[in-house]
Amino acid sequence: MRRFASLREHLVPSQPEPPPPLSQVVLLLTRLPARKHPRSAASSQSFLPKPVRQPGSYVIQVPRDLVLHVPPEGKASPGKAYARRRGCCFLVFAWLGALLLLLAVVADVLFLGFRPRVPRYSIDALSIASFNLSAASVSPAFDANVRAENPNKNVGIYYRDGSDVTVAYDGVTLCTGAWPAFYQSPGNVTVFVAALRGSAILLSSAARQALVTAETQRQVPLEIDVKVPARIKFGGVTSWTITVKLKCDVTVTGLTENAKIVSKNCRVKVKLFKFIDL
Repeated sequence: MRRFASLREHLVPSQPEPPPPLSQVVLLLTRLPARKHPRSAASSQSFLPKPVRQPGSYVIQVPRDLVLHVPPEGKASPGKAYARRRGCCFLVFAWLGALLLLLAVVADVLFLGFRPRVPRYSIDALSIASFNLSAASVSPAFDANVRAENPNKNVGIYYRDGSDVTVAYDGVTLCTGAWPAFYQSPGNVTVFVAALRGSAILLSSAARQALVTAETQRQVPLEIDVKVPARIKFGGVTSWTITVKLKCDVTVTGLTENAKIVSKNCRVKVKLFKFIDL
């Protein structure tokens, strides 16, 4: 029986297997790798632009430890700039110190060699005109007789233009004028008249009343200030221009031409340097 059964299997053909479904066939086809045609790849590469190399431009990479850092010429290191400034300041101060030392030596030589003395000044007379206290404004005229004495034996004085002379009462300027320019030789005494004028001076009622009272008492206090540029001559050497300052407190009997000086006190200041007074 077994033999007949096996023979039957060989003689009777088996039924063929059914084909796979269409979805599985499509899935297998999509998973197959695509084959590139050699002509298509070459043609696609031919359309790509080739990189153009710029002539004369190259990129060179240097290791960082081999790079030498040099500051530009216009930007020096802070330490060198500070040292340069300190050196300039030292030179300036050195020159100033040498100049001051030279001036001090010259001043010492002049003082020791010539023994300069301060000139003496005084107001000998004062004539006043056109001082009408009853008017709304006054235009007084003062003529001051000034006595200038040079007590030095070897020192001359050049009085120069540009002087300023004022007469005031209680801080109110009454008139102004100038000191004449002349040369005063050693040991000389010069007397001159300084013409002083005022124009349309307005006085307050208090100042006017005070002047009336002072004139009644025959004691009118006046202040005379003088600033005159001068040069001192030490033998054959003439100094630079200095300022002679004179301040006089003068009391007169009245505001008239015949006024008499009751009292006077004059103070003189002559500066050769800012730190040296005669």
